[in-house]
Amino acid sequence: MHTHRFTLALLIGSMPAFAADPVTTDGDKYTVLLENSCVRVLEYRDQPGDITHEHQHPAFVLYALTPFDRVIHLPDGKVINRSFKAGDVIWSPAQTHTGANTGSSPSHAIIVESKASGSRLSECSEE
Repeated sequence: MHTHRFTLALLIGSMPAFAADPVTTDGDKYTVLLENSCVRVLEYRDQPGDITHEHQHPAFVLYALTPFDRVIHLPDGKVINRSFKAGDVIWSPAQTHTGANTGSSPSHAIIVESKASGSRLSECSEE
C-alpha cells in the first residue's frame, strides 16, 4: 500500500504544470460570450493596476474596444509591453502568460480563441 502511494506521489510530482483557463483563474475579468466547437469568444475587462493569474490561451485574435496599456509576462521570462488604441486588432499564437493593466484607463477587449484549424474548419457550424 505504501509503495502505491509513493509511486502515485512520484507520478503526480513529475507531471508538467499546465496553466489554467482564464475564465477559471480570473472569472472577475473574463466573460464567455459564445462557445462552440470552433471558437470561444471572451469579453475582457479590468481596471488600472489589475493583474491576472497565470493562464493560457490557444491561438487568438484580440479586438480592443478601448485604449489601454498592459504588460504581458511569459513563463520563459520574456516581457511584452503593449499599447492599444480602440479598434486595434492583433493575432497571437497560443501562449501562457500573466498580464497587468499598466495604464491609467480600464481595459475592455473581445478575444476570439480558435479551437479549430486546417481541415477541421470545414466542420465548423453556425452554432
